[in-house]
Amino acid sequence: MDKVIPSPALAVADVPDGASLAVGGFGLCGIPSALIRALLEAGPKDLETVSNNCGVDDWGLGMLLRAGRIRRTTGSYVGENKEFERQFLSGELEVELVPQGTLAERLRAGGAGIPAFYTPAGVGTQVAEGGLPWLYDGKGGVALASPPKETREFDGAAYVLERGIVCDFAFVHAWKGDRHGNLVYRASAANFNPLCATAGRVTIAEVEELVEPGELDPAQVHTPGIFVQRVVHAPETEKRIEKRTVS
Repeated sequence: MDKVIPSPALAVADVPDGASLAVGGFGLCGIPSALIRALLEAGPKDLETVSNNCGVDDWGLGMLLRAGRIRRTTGSYVGENKEFERQFLSGELEVELVPQGTLAERLRAGGAGIPAFYTPAGVGTQVAEGGLPWLYDGKGGVALASPPKETREFDGAAYVLERGIVCDFAFVHAWKGDRHGNLVYRASAANFNPLCATAGRVTIAEVEELVEPGELDPAQVHTPGIFVQRVVHAPETEKRIEKRTVS
């Protein structure tokens, strides 16, 4: 039951080329930065990431992106990253944009074993009708566009079918965790972390405080240890501010 791995490097050592990753965080809040840095050093390429956004130019998933390690990404927000813009428009990066609530539910559904669900978000737009650019050809044209999705009417309203998301690995950041993998998130750093934690076939959690089994109040556990395969103690994780405003 002891799921603790001695270092981030050992925890991500078996992530292969082409792996899909669900990565927690929102902007730079609650991102598993120790695991991301370890993966950058490990060197796998052609990765497919699922995350609310793709970091900034020099931090978070943006480091993997700048190193050319990400082939495809699924997310809701693509701002704050000029390298992302360059790679997307030049045809180096495949991008699937998803409404934020839909992305959250796709991860939750995948983690719950639900293959697909209907939602009103996106009905009457290219989200449902298809044609959103996923990959450019580097010459101003579209090499790959999103396909149309099934729509259906319920009680007089239209809904679009969305698929649940399950990834090979999930990287999450938690405030506290025990050796059994039970996790507690702190304030807004919860964001996409609980959803990603359930959507990975192998979920790796970096925790700021590692405690012994029994020390966490079961009623306060956000992610039960059954969803987590590896735990890494990362007590000195750097937390950056995306946009610092001073007077």
